Amino acid sequence: MMFARALCEWLGFKVSASARYACLMLVCLALQACATPAGNLNKLAQEQGFSRETVNAAGYKLLVYKNRQAVAGFPANADNSILHVYLEGDGSPWRHRVFIMADPTPRRPLMLELMKLDRQPSVYLGRPCYNGTSMEKPCTNALWTSGRYSPAVIESMASGLNDLQRRHQASELWLFGHSGGGALAMLLAARLPDVTRIVTIAGNLDTQAWTRHHGYTPLFSSLNPVKQPDLRKSVWQWHLLGGRDAVIPPPLVRPFIMRQSQASGFQFDRFSHGCCWQLVWSEVLEALALDEPKRIPARQFKYPDSLLDASESR
Repeated sequence: MMFARALCEWLGFKVSASARYACLMLVCLALQACATPAGNLNKLAQEQGFSRETVNAAGYKLLVYKNRQAVAGFPANADNSILHVYLEGDGSPWRHRVFIMADPTPRRPLMLELMKLDRQPSVYLGRPCYNGTSMEKPCTNALWTSGRYSPAVIESMASGLNDLQRRHQASELWLFGHSGGGALAMLLAARLPDVTRIVTIAGNLDTQAWTRHHGYTPLFSSLNPVKQPDLRKSVWQWHLLGGRDAVIPPPLVRPFIMRQSQASGFQFDRFSHGCCWQLVWSEVLEALALDEPKRIPARQFKYPDSLLDASESR
């Protein structure tokens, strides 16, 4: 408050008490906005030079950040136009497992950090009611608690991605998701025919196993990736796990990964849920672009069935 008062005086608001009060309120509101999770997210995006926009999708407002390559668009002579899509984790739906948060926006947005390492056209797609929109209609806290992967969320995000794909004239979509963003990537890929690659990072791929393991309330209104039909074989799946991940321990999701015919599974033994994916993300992107999983500095525990069938036929 003392800083705000000094700033108002420096700006010359000395004429009346009411003018000083109005200035104080404006400054305090501005400072508070910067201190919110949504304000912090926007600050981080601005520091990376990302552009910001919103997409109205199935009744909800979705926040979108784009890197410079996405803003510039694809070259006219490009052989293919692949749009990278970054999907963040669940953020902070609950406080102390008892109180529902008023704003679930992630406090440490890992996927925004990873997108700054990407040199291909890339977008960061927010969820309904996240990133400062939680108080807007028709939002309810169910959309970041029990219904965080609900049909309504998936429909809205799929609509937003369809709009982004159309405007960018992208021929393919590659989805990258961390934690709950990994669940969203799997669920969205089933609804978007132009998704050809999925990379999950510590993905919540079996929500029932996850809630049971931690003693959480089941996500009654959400879709569970493990309960969905297998994705079409044209979708390559790379699932990255952290050996020290206490949030999504590898044994929770390995059974799901092993059942996916086109999946590759990799374990980074020294990584946890949030650390240290920035160190290897550039290598993962290069390996994905070249289709050379051996470039990934991790232990591969799952190979696509087609690759195994080919090796057995030799």
